[in-house]
Amino acid sequence: MNDKDAAKKRIQLLKQLREEYADTVAQTQEKLKTQQAIRKQIRQALDAEPKTVPELAQATNLSSDQVLWHITAMKKYDLIEEVGMSGEYYQYQLVEARKK
Repeated sequence: MNDKDAAKKRIQLLKQLREEYADTVAQTQEKLKTQQAIRKQIRQALDAEPKTVPELAQATNLSSDQVLWHITAMKKYDLIEEVGMSGEYYQYQLVEARKK
């Protein structure tokens, strides 16, 4: 098999895979867009001052468990950090806010 035949076969295989997994890719892209929109809301809520999970839930109209899930992911990638306590809740702020 020469290079042209191998390239054609590869192109056909990729086309077949795209068609076969089109629904999965579309669903994944939609989930990603939703997650990015939620994280944008959280970042905007944290712009002014540090907030707790319940404060963020109220500011974003999301449930506390959804906010906590995103806070955990954002903390994992050093996008936010814990900066203190408010009662029995941790307060979070954007890492870039600390650098200002």
